[in-house]
Amino acid sequence: MIEQKSSVQIVESLRRGLPPQRGVDRYSVGNEKLINGIKKFHLTGIDERGIIRFISGSWGAGKTHFFRLLREVAFQNNCLVSNVELSVNEAPLNKFERVFYAIVRNIMTPSYYTEDEVQTAAPFGRVVQESLLYLANSSAVVADHVSYEDYNKASQALMLDPSIDIDFKKMIQKYWETYLPEAAERTVQEQTRGEILQWFSGEGTLGSHRKRFGVNKVVGKDNAKLMLQSLTGFVRLSGYKGLLILFDEAEKSYSVMRKSALQDAHNNLLSLINNVETLPGLFLIYATTPDFFTDPKHGIVIYGALVGRIGKPENRQPRALDTIWNFDDVAIELPDYQTAANKIREIYATAYPEAETELPSTTAVNKFVKDLHRIHPSLSAVRFWRGMISALITHFDDYLEGEIRPTEQLYDDVMDRLRED
Repeated sequence: MIEQKSSVQIVESLRRGLPPQRGVDRYSVGNEKLINGIKKFHLTGIDERGIIRFISGSWGAGKTHFFRLLREVAFQNNCLVSNVELSVNEAPLNKFERVFYAIVRNIMTPSYYTEDEVQTAAPFGRVVQESLLYLANSSAVVADHVSYEDYNKASQALMLDPSIDIDFKKMIQKYWETYLPEAAERTVQEQTRGEILQWFSGEGTLGSHRKRFGVNKVVGKDNAKLMLQSLTGFVRLSGYKGLLILFDEAEKSYSVMRKSALQDAHNNLLSLINNVETLPGLFLIYATTPDFFTDPKHGIVIYGALVGRIGKPENRQPRALDTIWNFDDVAIELPDYQTAANKIREIYATAYPEAETELPSTTAVNKFVKDLHRIHPSLSAVRFWRGMISALITHFDDYLEGEIRPTEQLYDDVMDRLRED
């Protein structure tokens, strides 16, 4: 039943030409070599050093698809993941404290990610709760409580970790205290936990947090990078190999920044690059468009130090050890598309079991994809991959309805819809 429900969610996303939130690995093709390299060279050694890599790709090149695939790979390799969209309004790189807030808001544990029911708690709250259980070597919170022995065991390990800021430690401890037997009733517990999480998200005043929790600072401009170091240390203390942060640069967001803001953003990026190797357990991937590297007004070409540290995309298939992975040069051949299409057929049949006998055969699916590939213009604004997955789902829908359109007509209908999105 769970597999059927997740298959339906995948189908509904693909119908719109979008990668689903979960299950990308069930049909993904074309990135196997890069993923294997990331496992071998980066995720294996993440607990020994910090790593940063960049993705260059035009809109529709598959950056979002790859991020969702990589998120699942990271979870399988015992890492936490935070996916952050860098944008001028929400998380601008020139204000790193707001980037940190976004990292905390979007961090996930593998168990949180795989749960099927609607999520209610803040993701970072789950991280803190699971760290308590791990450090106390306890299998579960019984009736929303832990013993004093478990709490003391976890607190001692936390306080002995030199990589974590003292106020960060205090707020973690205060969160854990809400699970002690003498803690207040549930509604008060939840309120206290919410107030603690506000500190990590930059909400509230220093006065209120000092009075309530005994801290001497809030997360701000002057200490945001220190707090990222503390977060990484806390993740490792909690039994994970590290933290993967997926930065997705909103399309050309840097181009609307004022000159001073752009300089601050470049300085923050350079600081991350210069210091990441000293932060074991941290893996940063920064995805953006080619203009980020080449634009003479807003790209890194105006900042020599960044150009020297990052370089520019090379016209070749991305390799894990490259600093920049050029997704515009990812070569996916027709047989790869056909393989993916038949995997999607299996997902569709799982989503709608009654459709299994109605769907086209593997051979027919291969022919349909080949025809789409022939029709699709090489310079189309809509990438073939996006058009194919949306057309494929629509094609399967047609089979269920018993009204199968000619491939050319279906292609035109799907392209018109995708161009409007």
